[in-house]
Amino acid sequence: GVIVVAATNRADILDSALLRPGRFDRRVQVGLPDVKGREQILKVHIRNKKLAEDITLTDVAKRTPGFSGADLENLMNESAILTARRKKKAMGMDEINDATDRVIAGLQGR
Repeated sequence: GVIVVAATNRADILDSALLRPGRFDRRVQVGLPDVKGREQILKVHIRNKKLAEDITLTDVAKRTPGFSGADLENLMNESAILTARRKKKAMGMDEINDATDRVIAGLQGR
């Protein structure tokens, strides 16, 4: 047998033909991560990036409710870019806060 798995952020616009019996029979909703999930996702995306000593990923996770894994990845990448532009050696809360504002602005544009 063959199993096909598909993912979408827009289930509301799927063609009804895809949802007929024998095609995509099962739907599994995957919600947004909770604070512990966000912290684990941040750990993955902080690799090879230097974080200021006074910053914890728990603090960042608590400040990012409603963020998806992709949003958190974007947050860490934006923070790293801002850190480099500001010629700093480590990401500080200023960079994370500014990057958070950018990510939220992008979310509101969806």
